Amino acid sequence: MPHISLNPATSKTLKTYTSWDSHHLAAALKQAHEAQQVWEQTAFAQRAEHMHRAAMLLHERVNDYAGIMAAEMGKPVREGRGEAKKCALTCDYYAVHAEHFLQPEMVQTDAGKSYVSYEPIGVVLGIMPWNFPFFQVIRFAAPALMAGNACVLKHASNVPQCALALEQLFQDAGFPPHLFTALIIEASDVAEAIASHHVHAVTLTGSEPAGREVASHAGRHLKKCVLELGGSDAFIILKDADLELAADFAVRSRFQNCGQSCIAAKRIIPVEEIADEFVSLFIKKTAGLKVGDPTNETTQIGPMARLDLREDLHQQITDSIAQGAQPVLGCKPVHGEGAFYPPSVLDRVTAKTRAYHEELFGPVAAVIRAANEEEAIRIANDTRFGLGSSIWSRDSEHAEKLAGKIQAGCSFINGMVRSDPRLPFGGTKASGFGRELSYHGIREFVNIKTVWVR
Repeated sequence: MPHISLNPATSKTLKTYTSWDSHHLAAALKQAHEAQQVWEQTAFAQRAEHMHRAAMLLHERVNDYAGIMAAEMGKPVREGRGEAKKCALTCDYYAVHAEHFLQPEMVQTDAGKSYVSYEPIGVVLGIMPWNFPFFQVIRFAAPALMAGNACVLKHASNVPQCALALEQLFQDAGFPPHLFTALIIEASDVAEAIASHHVHAVTLTGSEPAGREVASHAGRHLKKCVLELGGSDAFIILKDADLELAADFAVRSRFQNCGQSCIAAKRIIPVEEIADEFVSLFIKKTAGLKVGDPTNETTQIGPMARLDLREDLHQQITDSIAQGAQPVLGCKPVHGEGAFYPPSVLDRVTAKTRAYHEELFGPVAAVIRAANEEEAIRIANDTRFGLGSSIWSRDSEHAEKLAGKIQAGCSFINGMVRSDPRLPFGGTKASGFGRELSYHGIREFVNIKTVWVR
C-alpha cells in the first residue's frame, strides 16, 4: 500500500509515496549499519558540531516545518513552530551534554582499575506516531546519534513528508549519508526490520496494542526496546487551588494539539467542594477556543489527524453519554469537509462509562468529580495507564506529598505536564517502560560495559 499524505482540514491528497519492497528495506538497513560503524569512531566534538548545525537549521526552517505539520496532520502553525523550536532545544541540549553523560565512571574495587563505559549499541529503529511528527523523532534521534548510534525511522504512514524532511535535515546538518534514514515501509514490514541483524534496538511511541506487538517481536529477537505508550493523565484540583489558574492550564493541557497528546489532561478530577465553580470556569474557557484552518495564525484548534480517528472518538463519546455521562459542551462532529471535532466536555463521568476507562485521543475532556482528595487519588490510580499527572493546590508541600501516591512516570504540581530534555520522560503500567530524554534517555541505547584491570 502507498503512503498517502492527506490534508485532514480539506480531505485532499497532497502526495503519494510508494512503499519499499524487502530488498530496498534490507539495503537501507545495511547502509545504516555501515554508516554507524564509521560514526562511532568520531569524537564527541565532531558529533556535537553536526547536532548544533541541526538545531540551527530547525530555527531557520521553523515556518517551513510548521507548514508541513499543518498540511499533513492539522497542527496549527503556531503550535508547529513551537514544536520545531523544542526540537532545536533538544538537539542543542544533547550536543552540549552527551559527552558528560557518557563519560566512563571509575569504580573502586579490588582491581588495579575498574570502571563502567558507555558504548554505542548500533542501529536504533524508531517507530514514531503522527501527533508530534518532528519532536517525537528528535527526542530519540538526538541522543541516539550523539551516543554514536545510527537511526532508522518508521514514521506514521500519514506523515511521510515530515519523515523525509527530517532525513533531509540531518543530511543538511552534515551527518554522514545513511546515518539517519526514513524507511518508507508498511506497518506489516516492521517485524522484518526488527528481525534484521543490522538493527540492534527499537523504540516505539504509540498505542498500547502497537507496543505489545513491537515488544513481542523485540523479545523474540532479543532486541532492547523502549516503549512510550498511551496515557490518561489525571488533572486533580484540590479545594484550595487557584481555580482561574487551574482552569487556564486545564484547557491548555487538554486541548493542545487538538487533544491528540499522550500527556494531555484527559481526566479532570475536581474535589466536590469546588467542582461546580471549577467546571463552570473550565467550560467557559473551553468554549472560547478558536477552531479553524491550521494555517491561520489565530487558530487554536485544527482538525483531528484523520477522519477514522474522529469516528472512533465520537463512538467513545456516544457510548459514554448512553452510559450516563453528561455532554455539557460540543460532543458532536463538525459538519463539512475535514476531520474537525469541537472542543468538548463530558461531565459526571463515572466508572460505568468508556470515557472513564479509555484514553480519549482527541479534543474531549472527561470530568470525574471526587468527594475529597483521598477519592481523587484513588480515581487517578484507577486506570491501566500511568504516564503523567498533575495536582493543583495553593499548598504545594501537601500536594507534593499526594503526588508520591500517584502511579505515574511524572507528577507536576501547579504546572502542566510536559516533556523537557533535562528531565526523564516515560511511564509505568500500560503506558510503557524505559525512559527518553535527560541522561536516562541517552543511556537506554548504549552498551553499559564493565571494564576490570588487574
